Amino acid sequence: MPDEKKELQARYAHYQTILSEMTLMSDAFMRNVLKVAECAEYVLQVILEKPDLRVVDVVVQKDHKNLQGRSAVLDCVAQDADGNRFDIEVQQDNEGASPKRARFHSGLLDMNTLNPSEDFEKLLESYVIFITQNDILGKGLPIYHIERTIRETGDAFADRSYIVYVTASIQEDTDLGRLMHDFHCKHADEMYSKVLADRVRALKETPKGVDNMCRELEELYLYGEKRGIEKGVASSLRNVMTTLGLSIEAAMDILRIPEDERPAYMNLLAKQ
Repeated sequence: MPDEKKELQARYAHYQTILSEMTLMSDAFMRNVLKVAECAEYVLQVILEKPDLRVVDVVVQKDHKNLQGRSAVLDCVAQDADGNRFDIEVQQDNEGASPKRARFHSGLLDMNTLNPSEDFEKLLESYVIFITQNDILGKGLPIYHIERTIRETGDAFADRSYIVYVTASIQEDTDLGRLMHDFHCKHADEMYSKVLADRVRALKETPKGVDNMCRELEELYLYGEKRGIEKGVASSLRNVMTTLGLSIEAAMDILRIPEDERPAYMNLLAKQ
């Protein structure tokens, strides 16, 4: 037990070092900043150039499913006073912000909006916003607005579904550029936005905020450790099934996997 306590203390000390280096370009930190409605509201106001936009609800890290069961965990989903929905995603890697992923996220927002039997006309505006470190679309622009159009006429299709890409590495002397500057700041005192700076300061410079962030990083560590074990077992299962030509149930019997853990491994194999 003493060794476990020392190990935990060492991890927490390491987490505090990690926290000091985090910016809003870090998924875990961004979600904790934007879970405060005023922060999400400010980010949306700047990106969409809608100073009157008012956020009434924010949900972070929610698992959204479609009818076939394929799901995605959306970083931050906000709703404004009119019921419009906004998915804010921060991506360091190009693969995580592909056009097809944006399309999928847009569909998930719609599928998780209407109640059973509600008319499609009740769908309001939806925005999928990717804040990416690199210029994903490669045209050298700080922001890209994607909307459906009718090819033959050039008119807007008017489905009220929008996708926006923001290039975080472009930090011009504009409201958007200053926001992207703030997304790269490690310290609250370096930020332009007071509302974002206040939240960053609360998370990084107060005992409660630091403790909460360390607890979240510990959860991520334990989750990663569990997933690593699960993937190792799943790999062994697949090897046994392939080598011996067995069903998944028979392979689980050979590896002596407990009954209560089997559904999770079957789900994991189905996604691979």
